[in-house]
Amino acid sequence: MDLQQIGRVVAIAGLALAVLGLVIWLGGRLGLGSIPGDLRLGDETWGCYLPIGSMIVLSLVLTLVVNVLLRLFNR
Repeated sequence: MDLQQIGRVVAIAGLALAVLGLVIWLGGRLGLGSIPGDLRLGDETWGCYLPIGSMIVLSLVLTLVVNVLLRLFNR
């Protein structure tokens, strides 16, 4: 790989990381992480958070997005 290809890969990875950060930030502001189905276990000394409901919603959304993108780019 030459420097141009490495630079392109680093730039794309940086943009992907920025988009992922924006999605996580917006998800937190929209209530993702505190929907029904998310389990919070524990007491004053320990705690455990299991985002089962959020993972199901995230999986459905990502499946739809990937399917739409694949159909658009397979033309």
